[in-house]
Amino acid sequence: MILDFSPGKPSMASFVSGGNSELVHALREMLRGGERMLYLWGEEGCGKSHLLASMVEEAREAGFDAVHFSCAADSRFETESRFVAVDDVENLDDAGQVSLFHLYNRLKEGGGMLLASGKRPPSGMDIRPELSTRLGWGLVYQVHALTDEDKRCALRAHSRSRGFEIPQEVVEYLMHHVRRDLPTLMRMLDALDEYSMETRRSVTIPLLKEIIHLQEKDK
Repeated sequence: MILDFSPGKPSMASFVSGGNSELVHALREMLRGGERMLYLWGEEGCGKSHLLASMVEEAREAGFDAVHFSCAADSRFETESRFVAVDDVENLDDAGQVSLFHLYNRLKEGGGMLLASGKRPPSGMDIRPELSTRLGWGLVYQVHALTDEDKRCALRAHSRSRGFEIPQEVVEYLMHHVRRDLPTLMRMLDALDEYSMETRRSVTIPLLKEIIHLQEKDK
């Protein structure tokens, strides 16, 4: 039996907002005439990259030419797209920061949209002052990581959306024996449901242990 442990395609629908409901609202309004310049910051694994990738897809579905950059030190931003997502701003070298500064100005003056992210707020990054100022002109949001209880609720809701009720003891085993970022937990739950249906066995801890073993063999 082949189970799919690969990451699913990011989407706004699959993002669990937790304490980020105001941010999610601002992102949705971005494509409807709201604030066009947004900067997101937060710790690794909090969901920034998921949101940027999701918004690029939303922008394309809304008819915008959209592009997503994940910054390396030597990134340069030569694009005519109207919606631009720029991840990991803190990785840019000096020339990359200058390039992003000019991109910001072009988008701002031309009616485009910029969604950027980094680990720190603009004022807390070691970048050119003029770029820090520009990134702080629009809306700035901290992306708050989900609490463990948020993740438990998300797992229970996801299981119900798939037509079954996940036992609490299985939720707890998942939380303590699998990487605790939500995308990994959701992929394991999907695989568990698929395996349960294929083998016609109930969702239990022994079944989950088999799934974890299969994943480790698949690495």
